[in-house]
Amino acid sequence: MPVQRLVPTQEAADLLALTREIAQEELAPKVAAAEADEQFPREVFRTLGRAGLLGLPYGEEYGGGGQPYEVYLQVLEEIAAVWASVGVGVSVHGLSCFGLATKGTDEQKQRLLPDMLGGELLGAYCLSEPHAGSDPAAMRTTAVRDGDAYVLTGEKAWTTHGGQADFYKVMARTSDHRSRGISCFLVPADSAGLVADPAERKMGLTGSTTALMRFEGVRVDADRRLGDEGEGLPIALAGLDAGRLGIAAVAVGLAQGALDDALAYAKERETFGVPIIEHQGLAFVLADMAAAVETARAMTLHAARLKDAGLPYSRQASIAKLVATDNAMKVTTDAVQVLGGFGYTRDFPVERYMREAKVMQIFEGTNQIQRLVISRALAKGGAVSTAVAPAEFALA
Repeated sequence: MPVQRLVPTQEAADLLALTREIAQEELAPKVAAAEADEQFPREVFRTLGRAGLLGLPYGEEYGGGGQPYEVYLQVLEEIAAVWASVGVGVSVHGLSCFGLATKGTDEQKQRLLPDMLGGELLGAYCLSEPHAGSDPAAMRTTAVRDGDAYVLTGEKAWTTHGGQADFYKVMARTSDHRSRGISCFLVPADSAGLVADPAERKMGLTGSTTALMRFEGVRVDADRRLGDEGEGLPIALAGLDAGRLGIAAVAVGLAQGALDDALAYAKERETFGVPIIEHQGLAFVLADMAAAVETARAMTLHAARLKDAGLPYSRQASIAKLVATDNAMKVTTDAVQVLGGFGYTRDFPVERYMREAKVMQIFEGTNQIQRLVISRALAKGGAVSTAVAPAEFALA
C-alpha cells in the first residue's frame, strides 16, 4: 500500500521516488537469498552510496545530500520496508560519520568525509563492550598516547559491520575519569592488531554482520582523534540521539512492509467464500496494525522536525525509538497471525520480519533505557520551545 508522505521540497519527493525504485529493482531481488545464506551485501551499500543515499543528512560541500532529517528518515524507512538489514546498515553508517561531521577539523572532513559519504568506505560504530552496554561510561578499552599516535587496547561488542567495515568509529578511555576520560577515534580497518571475531549467530538481521572487535595494541595516528581528549562520551551520546531516530525509521519501514504483506494476503486468501479481510475479527487486526505504523511514523517525524529546527529532541528521540520498535514487534507478530500457518513458514517473509523486529527493541539503547531517559527528562521539566514550520510542502 503506497504511503502518503508530506515532504518539504520537490527535490525530497524525487529522492524518495528514486529510493523506492532502487529498493524494488536492486534490493528486493536479493534480500531473501542474502538473509537465508547470511551473506553481507557489501555491493548494495556501494550502489546506495553512488546514488547519494548514504550521506543524506550531511553537508553537500563534503559529498553529502544536505537533506533535513525528516527526509533522510523517510528514505531510511523506504529502504527498511524492503530490506531491514540494509536499513540498519545505512543508519549505522550514518552514525559512524556523525563524529567526524560534527567534531572533525576542516582538514579531517575534506580528507575523509567524501569517500565515507559516497559509499566507497563503509563505517562501523564501536561503543558497547561485553561488560558495558547500557552503561558506556564503564568502558575499559584504552587509548594510550605514544608520540604522534595512540595505542588502542580492548574489546568492542555487538559491532554492526564488524569485519566488513572500512573504518571504525571507536570510543576509548584516555584517562580514568568516568565521563570525561573517553575520546573518539576513526580507526582504519586495515590497522595492525585490529581483529574481528567470527560473526554472531543471530535470530534475525542475518544479512547484517555483527561481531566482537578486538584491539590488540592498534596504533592510530593522533590526527584521527575527533575532538579533544575527553570529548568522546558527549560525541557518543549526541550521536545516539540521532541514531535512535534512524532505528525508529527502520522499525517503521519494517512494520510497513509487514502490514503490506499481510494486507495483500488478506485480500487474496478466502474462507467461507469471501476474502479473509471481510471477516471483522481479522479486519480489526489489520486496522490496529495500520494505526500502529502511522503512530510510529508520526512520532518519528515529529522528533526529526524538532532536530531540524535546532530544538531539543532527545526525549522525543527516545519516545520515537520506544514507540516505533515496540509497535514493529506487535505489527510483525500480527502479520504472522494474519497469514496463519503459512506465516510460520519460511515460504513467506513475515516470519523473518518478526525475528528482525525483536532486536530493534534492544539496540541503540534498550527500550528499558529509553524509558529511563524519558522519565528523567520528565523529572527535570523545562520550557517548551516553538518553531515555525516552512510554508511549502510537497506530496511524495
